[in-house]
This record gives sequence, C-alpha cells and structure tokens, in this order.
Amino acid sequence: MYNGVKKQEGLIDITTPILNKEYILNITSQGTGGEGVARVDGYTLFVHGAISGDVVRAKVTKLNKSYGFAKLAEIIEPSPNRCEPLCPAFCDCGGCQLMHMTYESQCEFKRQTVKDALLRIGGIDCEVDFVPCDKPTHYRNKMVFPFSEKGEWGFYKGGSHDVIPLKDCPLGDSLNAKVLNFVRDFCKREHIFFYNEKTHKGILRRVFTRVSAENSEMMVVISVNADSLPHSDKLTAGLSAISPRITSIILNVNKKRTNLVLGEKNITLYGKETLTDTLLGLSYEISPHSFFQINHTQTEKLYTKALEYAELDKTKTVFDLYCGIGTISLSAAKLAKNVIGVEIVPPAIENAKKNARDNNIENAEFYCAAAEDITPELIEKGIKPDTVILDPPRKGSDERTLSAIVSAKPERIVYVSCNPATLARDLKFLAENGYKTDKATAFDMFPHTSHVEVVCSLSKKPQSWADFYKNRTLDQIMEDNYDGDWE
Repeated sequence: MYNGVKKQEGLIDITTPILNKEYILNITSQGTGGEGVARVDGYTLFVHGAISGDVVRAKVTKLNKSYGFAKLAEIIEPSPNRCEPLCPAFCDCGGCQLMHMTYESQCEFKRQTVKDALLRIGGIDCEVDFVPCDKPTHYRNKMVFPFSEKGEWGFYKGGSHDVIPLKDCPLGDSLNAKVLNFVRDFCKREHIFFYNEKTHKGILRRVFTRVSAENSEMMVVISVNADSLPHSDKLTAGLSAISPRITSIILNVNKKRTNLVLGEKNITLYGKETLTDTLLGLSYEISPHSFFQINHTQTEKLYTKALEYAELDKTKTVFDLYCGIGTISLSAAKLAKNVIGVEIVPPAIENAKKNARDNNIENAEFYCAAAEDITPELIEKGIKPDTVILDPPRKGSDERTLSAIVSAKPERIVYVSCNPATLARDLKFLAENGYKTDKATAFDMFPHTSHVEVVCSLSKKPQSWADFYKNRTLDQIMEDNYDGDWE
C-alpha cells in the first residue's frame, strides 16, 4: 500500500490521482452524504456507493483543487458494516444513500456526523445521544412519485430528473404500489399522456400519497398539467375500490413549468378534503399542502425530547420560531403559561390558528411574520420569552433572527435542526453571544438515508459568580467544568 493506493499491475501507481484512471482505494471514512472517502497523499476522493472499511477499485471522474470524485467499479474487500440493500433499485435510485449499510452502522454514522459537525464547525465538544427508529422500513407517511413520459413511476436518479422505475418502495405504505399501478394502467387505457418535463407536454405529472398514523386512512393526490382529468369518475371508482383505507382522492392542478411538487389549486374528486392525524395527543387536519413530519413515531419522540429540554411550567412564556402549522407550539402550550408561534408562510399560520381552535388551546398566539422582525416588536410591548424554540429549514437561521433571540435574553433555547452543518454554525454564533450548548440528541427520522434530525438544549451562560452559585449545587459546579468564560 502506498499513501492509500494499493499497487496493482495495470494501474498507475502515483500519489496524485489522474482523471479517468482507476485506483484501488482504502475507504477510511464517509462524507455527510454517505459517500466513501479515500485519501491519496492528502488528496481526498469521494466514492459514491463505498462505505468506511471497504477496499474498492474506482475510476476518477472529476478533480478539483483539493478533492475529487471517483466512480465505484468493484468492491474488492467489503466492509464488515456492508449488507445487501433491501431495494433492488438502490444503486440507481436517489432516494436512499445508506441502504447498503447495516442499520446499526447507519445509526453510528449519523451520530458521529452530528458530533463531528458540532466540534469542527461550531467548536462545541458535546456528547450526542442517538435515538434509532424502532421500525426502519415502511415508516414514511408521505411519498411523492413522479412519472416518466413513458408511464414509468418511481424516484429520480441521484443528481437528475431521470425516473428510475420501481415496483415498490420498502420505506412507504403497502398500498402505494397498487395505487400507482392502477393510475398508470388507467392513463394508458384512456390514452392520457404522461408529462414530459423538457417539452412541458402531457398531463399526468406525479402521484402523491399521504397516510394518517391515527387511523391508517390514505389520501391520494393526482398532480396534472391540466385544469381537469379526462374520465376522472372512472379513476376515482377504481382507486376507491382498491381499499377502504383510501378516503380522499384529490386532483392537483399544476400547469406551471416548475419542479414544485404541487400547484396551488386542489379539486376534491372523492371523499374528504383533508386527513386527520395526531401528535402527542393533539389532533391535526392535514391538506395536500400541509407540512407534517413523515415519520410519526420518531416525531413524537423528538418533540418529547424538545419539550423536556425546554423545561416548561405554567410560569413560562415560549416563543416558537419557524412554527409551521403549530405542532410544537401546541404541544408546548399544554405545559407553559403561553406560547407565541411565528412563521412567515401565511397558509401555515392559518392552519396553526385552526389547529389551536380545534384542540381548544387558548394560550397560543400565532403571527405571520419574519422572526427577526416580530421578536423585537414583541419585546418592546413587554412580551419576553423565558424559552425560545426554533426549528428552521435546512439553511438554518440567519444572524438577524439569532441576534433577535439573543436580545430577548431567554433563559433557555431549544434548537431543532435537520442539518448538522448549519446547526453547528448557528450554535457557534449563540455561544459567542452568551449561550452554552448543554445537551444534544440526534434522531433517525429517515432510516436508510443520510438525513438526521437533532435537538439541542442551550442555557444562558452565567454573568457573574453570584448567578453561577445561585442556580447550581456544588456537585453541578464540579461537573459543569466551566473554563472561566463568565465575568
């Protein structure tokens, strides 16, 4: 072995990779997207499909200044953590990244990804607990299947919009394949053309299914590039006959030349306009456009941990920023004095207000505004949070919002994130502005993918020795191991 590259007849033995050449590589770690990482004399190669512990033969396909990419050609020595993927389309489908790893090694990879990001980006040396998924298959309550112009349904190939045909998906509901096959056969029989992204011609674009964990009811959404669907009465009759679980069939009109999953207009063809589901004992009505977590069991565990970290009681005022349809807000309202939810998306706020009314919760208010704008306004009115909960999108929060949180001086911050890198960046900002990350727990919300959710607990750093001693026992002082960064 020489600098991570094994000598082998017919392969060039050098320390700097050459484009289109093949090398035998030791995969020593994995990138955040699950790709294998090999190093050649300090130069990093990412190999899609390889995992830590593999020895592989791979062809260099792209070179940048300090890193490049190689295509897996052969697994010479498999990692002990490698397994046979559950899905035969795994190598081509872009939906899963880790299905070739044992579930235990997937969990450890995600836990270490979070821990590394916190330390490398945020400078935060914090233990990370991990909560695996009890059922790592058939956990998704929402799935969106695009159709190719040939009438094949499936998922997109990684990095493209080429549909990889599937017979089923082991992550979704058992009814999905029957629904999709019926829709495909119906369209072919009735001469309804499938959508072509390049020409913007054809009618059927996608089929979207959503399932209620509360009662297993299914909503089927048909997305079309038209104002209506020919012979829709035949479609609804056939679909509804597949299973009594199908209680809602909705036509979504999406005539824009866009990659958005749904258009703005919904037409109810059969049954109800919404599904009803529950989280932590509260009921929610879910429309095709509603955001609702896709892994019900893990969501309840995550929310329970977030509320535990929030340390709420009936004296506490809570700000829930990026509150969506109010799922965390309303759960917190059962424990707190009052909750103020903030979200910039108008339909989500309307859903949140309705969810509060439907659950008879009177101590939750919702504002449609940017968090960085509304937080200072509320403080000026004398409304100050004891606890701030924030659950931003993948890009994380921005400094204006974080600065507004800091100016509010809450005793506790609970940060929920789906992106360890932006989480670590934001925690670093909060650390520089008076808050210490005490605890972190990662949750496997999406088994077999590289995605991971994290919830962190932050507390206000003591401003004086008096404050420090006031709130801690002697044992806690010894355990905290503060390094003198208080005044």
